[in-house]
Parts: sequence; structure tokens; C-alpha cells
Amino acid sequence: MADNNLFTLKIITPDRVFYEGSASMVEFNTTEGEIGIYKKHVPMTVIVSPGILTITEAEGTKEAALHAGFAEILQDEVVILAEIVEWPDEIDVNRAQAAKERAEERLRSKTPETDILRAETALQRALARIHVIK
Repeated sequence: MADNNLFTLKIITPDRVFYEGSASMVEFNTTEGEIGIYKKHVPMTVIVSPGILTITEAEGTKEAALHAGFAEILQDEVVILAEIVEWPDEIDVNRAQAAKERAEERLRSKTPETDILRAETALQRALARIHVIK
């Protein structure tokens, strides 16, 4: 018998279909804050911000680093079109740590040439990668 609390989740990047399956909940960051979605959610479209993607399936929970994109939320389906999404085993921890340190240094220095928004986004991406690995 099918679980009536499940909805279809598709996560697509320019390179691949990252995930396609049934979920009871998905959580991720948007430009408006963190969102958690269950079946029969109010339909909407949101802009994805860098952070942790948490997928709750019947078998358990999976986490990935989600960097940017858009999400279409319907009552029985969620489609995330993502720039980059990475499972923990796809992340180079040393590279993520180096990116974190570079972003923190750019934010500390704050020279007139520093693109603060870009540095903050780079820091969010690095922190998401590091969190997912641990």
C-alpha cells in the first residue's frame, strides 16, 4: 500500500538528475529563509539559497549541499532546478575548508574592491559543504 504522505521530489542540475524519488519532507534555504515542505504544501515558486538540503524518505534522512537555484512547489510534487548539489562523498573537504578560509578573509579585509555579497555566498557554500561532510 502506498504511503499517502509522500510526494514526488525531483532535483535537477545542468549536468544530471541529482535525485528523483518519493519523500515525506524536504528542507532547504530560500532567499526568504529556511523552508520545510510536506505533501499538500501551498503551491509556490521560491529562489534557493546556499545551504543544507535535507530529504526525508521512508527509509531515513539524506543530506546534501545545495548551492542555488529555483524550486517549484506543488501539492504532490517538488522540483528543484539547482546550479550545484553535492552528496557528502562528492565533496573535497580540504577544498571546502580552503574556500571557507578565503571567504572569511575577504569579509575581514573589506577593501573597496571586495564584493561582500559574493564573499558571503562563497562562505555559505563552503559551510554547507563542510556541514554535509560531518
